[in-house]
Amino acid sequence: MTRYKIGIFAGDGIGPEIMDEGVKILKLIEQRNDVSFELIPAAFGANAYFSHGDCFPDETKAICDEVDALIKGPIGLSHEDSKKIPVDLQPERGALLPMRRRLNTYANFRPVSLPKELAHFSPLKPEVIGEGIDLIMVRELVGGLYFGNKEVGVNADGRRYVNEALEYDEDQISRILIEAFKVASGRKQVLHNIHKSNVLKSSVLWNEVLEEIAPDFPDVEVKHMLVDAAATALCLNPGQFDVMVMENMFGDILSDQGGGILGSLGLMPSACIGPEKAYYEPSHGSAPDIAGQNIANPYSMIGSVAMMLEYSFGMHDEAKNVWAAMQGIFADGYSTADLSKPGSDVRMIATNEFGDKVAEKLLAQG
Repeated sequence: MTRYKIGIFAGDGIGPEIMDEGVKILKLIEQRNDVSFELIPAAFGANAYFSHGDCFPDETKAICDEVDALIKGPIGLSHEDSKKIPVDLQPERGALLPMRRRLNTYANFRPVSLPKELAHFSPLKPEVIGEGIDLIMVRELVGGLYFGNKEVGVNADGRRYVNEALEYDEDQISRILIEAFKVASGRKQVLHNIHKSNVLKSSVLWNEVLEEIAPDFPDVEVKHMLVDAAATALCLNPGQFDVMVMENMFGDILSDQGGGILGSLGLMPSACIGPEKAYYEPSHGSAPDIAGQNIANPYSMIGSVAMMLEYSFGMHDEAKNVWAAMQGIFADGYSTADLSKPGSDVRMIATNEFGDKVAEKLLAQG
């Protein structure tokens, strides 16, 4: 029997309730296969600050180092509640970015997928969606503006100022581009390179490195697109994209837009891959306004479980089974209140009921 240790970081807001559904599916997968998952919970995010005085406690750091992979829920509080935590200790600065740096999870994969049968979730017109949306965004995750030097102060004229540096070196750029080329080679062999080289020198270097790498992947056609044009194109013709690669901040913004064209970030899981291990997370926030109401859809959490099965554990068939089961729930006419408005032609179910139905479909697969 193969044994894995998995860190379980439930997070804030709706995190614990959707994590319960992810764990439910993990336990079922364990029963169906010759595999054992040791699930190790840890405090992470705003909840950790209030219980441990730190959004990323030492105990949690030790678990990061110990496990084979991690799955985390969304973190963060409302704007007002965030003020209860010092700025530099707030969950994103005090926990998420340090964890990415610690694990060196430089490659972020975010599938933007909506089969034609589920097109009613999207705000885009049916003629724009066409046969469905199926693309993947590959984002550099540990460099750029988010990780560059930061300085805040008062200048000689008494004016407050901030200076944040966008920093990349060629090694950081090449390794994420190689990952993107590999993904593109295994799909439709088209890679959209998203940049802003008409303004940013960082994009000039990015493109130079890409041109050096591209000959190693002669089967992949590279298409260059400015990031602002890409934002427009995602709304007007998402079907033109298959694999998109971009630096950190561009990826943050465009992947959220990807959730928008699907109809919700609740339909968008993600994988954050490093050289030794990975963590998996929904792309959406902690939605404190609906926390505890049992109405949040766990699709992105269960989808993150599916990505962990595939990327970290090589369980490709079971990952496909989980995706099929989740999409089957929607195809059967069910949804949760956070994704569908009352009065729409769907049957509303609760968070835990969605997880139960996914489990039922998996069991029915045999």
